[in-house]
Amino acid sequence: MHIRRSSGHTGQAGRRWAALTAAAALVLGATACSGGSDESSAGGKVQLTYRIWDATQRPAMQHIVDAFEAAHPSVKVKIQVTASAEYWTKMQADATSGSAPDVFWMNGPNAQLYESNGILMPLSDKLDANGVKLSDYPKSLVGLYNYKGTQYGIPKDFDTVGLWYNKKLFDAAGVKYPDDTWTWKTVQDAARKLTDVSRKQYGILAPPFGQENFYDTIFQAGGSVISADRKSSGYDQPAAKTGLKFWTDLVKAGYSPSLKSMTDTFPSQLFESGKVAMYYGGSWDTLTFAKNSTLKKNIDVAVLPEGKKRAVVIHGLANVAYAKTKHPKEAASFVAFLGSRQAAEIGAKESGVIPAFNNTQQAWVKANPQFHLKSFLDEVPYAVPLPTSKNTNVWANEEPTTFAPAWDGKTDVGAAAQQMAGLMNTALSKEK
Repeated sequence: MHIRRSSGHTGQAGRRWAALTAAAALVLGATACSGGSDESSAGGKVQLTYRIWDATQRPAMQHIVDAFEAAHPSVKVKIQVTASAEYWTKMQADATSGSAPDVFWMNGPNAQLYESNGILMPLSDKLDANGVKLSDYPKSLVGLYNYKGTQYGIPKDFDTVGLWYNKKLFDAAGVKYPDDTWTWKTVQDAARKLTDVSRKQYGILAPPFGQENFYDTIFQAGGSVISADRKSSGYDQPAAKTGLKFWTDLVKAGYSPSLKSMTDTFPSQLFESGKVAMYYGGSWDTLTFAKNSTLKKNIDVAVLPEGKKRAVVIHGLANVAYAKTKHPKEAASFVAFLGSRQAAEIGAKESGVIPAFNNTQQAWVKANPQFHLKSFLDEVPYAVPLPTSKNTNVWANEEPTTFAPAWDGKTDVGAAAQQMAGLMNTALSKEK
């Protein structure tokens, strides 16, 4: 995943288009003719189109659609799966032409772009009528889809990041397994003990990933990536530099594979090889690891170690409705149902992702009892929303090239952070 800005599972779908071009196109789309589905000729039912990007979730989504249709016999929903790599490009094109689907998946990095350009249906005035209570979802996730006081998305699912570890390597080195008492120092000490250069074994993976790595440690150090009003960068703060340095120090010490190694082979694959003891990975990694018959017997997961304070990035998808849908009442009703307890319970058992509806996550935890998946849920009370702005892509796309020299040891991490702050502030100043 890049340095990555996950499109969902999170982390898996989509690449960002050029945000400024997209913004201009979306402005045009907001004034285009109404889109979505027309009424079908069969029985005069209202037909809605529901676009998603993850084919593996289609069976679960279909079961949710079946339940909705049973409760709303006058409505028919057709699921469209658009490959993750094309999802946002197609959404841009369809929004521009006024033919976007009635209901679709939205992620945090793209939310403000769509909200501010009038592409999404405001939902705040439709929540009560459809039985939706925002208190039923993690507060930090609800905030990702609220723009200037108006709610535009109903949370579908979420992900957090945990410390995955290889028990076999820990046992061989005589190191105790991670738990909720671990701090940054504990991680650093363990990484040193678990590194064996002669065997090409590393203590930890330290890739320059945002959500999974340096965003978390920046927040744990008491810093921020972007200001609360989303008008200025936090990278020039001492705490942000401390959060970045946590990772570059691990690479510099040789406790982590080099940046080149982590570029040539994806970090999660390096962890799966059994040659790396620790990996800051997402809840979305669960299914992949569970399918690895050799690995799954030797690994587990714990909450992220504590820095100056506890923090973890939370991100997740929301279901949204197209502002120009021909069937606003039915679309709003469907979005509400997708965010219901009933839908969450179906998703928890079948989709492989953590449902956002409070107190429905246990089915997901129980699906893979060999892992301590409750760790991902235990982090929610101190979770921080994924950093975003109106045109997130413009500055987030600069992170990989700006930070790479620091990970390579060619540039001081403080200088790289200062450079990134300048690039980010320039981008933010152009947001309207």
